[in-house]
Amino acid sequence: MVVMAILAIVLCAALLFGGSFTTKAQQRPTPEQATLVKDGQKAPAFEVEMFDGSTVKLADLKGKVVLLNFWATWCPPCRAELARVEKDIIEKFKGKPFVFLPVSRGEKKATVAAFREKMGYTFPMGLDTDGRVYAEYAETYIPRNFLIDKNGVVVKASVGYDEAEFAELVKLIEETIKK
Repeated sequence: MVVMAILAIVLCAALLFGGSFTTKAQQRPTPEQATLVKDGQKAPAFEVEMFDGSTVKLADLKGKVVLLNFWATWCPPCRAELARVEKDIIEKFKGKPFVFLPVSRGEKKATVAAFREKMGYTFPMGLDTDGRVYAEYAETYIPRNFLIDKNGVVVKASVGYDEAEFAELVKLIEETIKK
């Protein structure tokens, strides 16, 4: 009798919710769905605290091409991408109207400090400890890059890291600087 009652409740619930029971994996959006700012859209304004204690506002970077990079110390693809940045992006575009702005998503300054020391990174990094800046651009997935032109428009939003995509991004930075 109890088994019949439970079955009846489950059946009623299934009919009532119309098959809306899904697993967490089924609910997770695709990288494209989780991207809130698409190519061609105005980049949301933000202010981010930098590792050195200064503050950077996107509005203050108008007139420069900005590569906004969201990353985390625990993320293997982020680490692989950051390992290439010094030589392939920062040095390559030094002296040009360009800013590489890596922003650590959701991590404490001490965590980022330990990572910087271990990796020997000295280039500027932003700290988005509460994820507010990231939430303006995306829901989930890192690394993420948003290439923003001199007028504050997103030229390219990308997710993940692979060598071919990175090479295309470097080429696109070059083209965007020339415009």
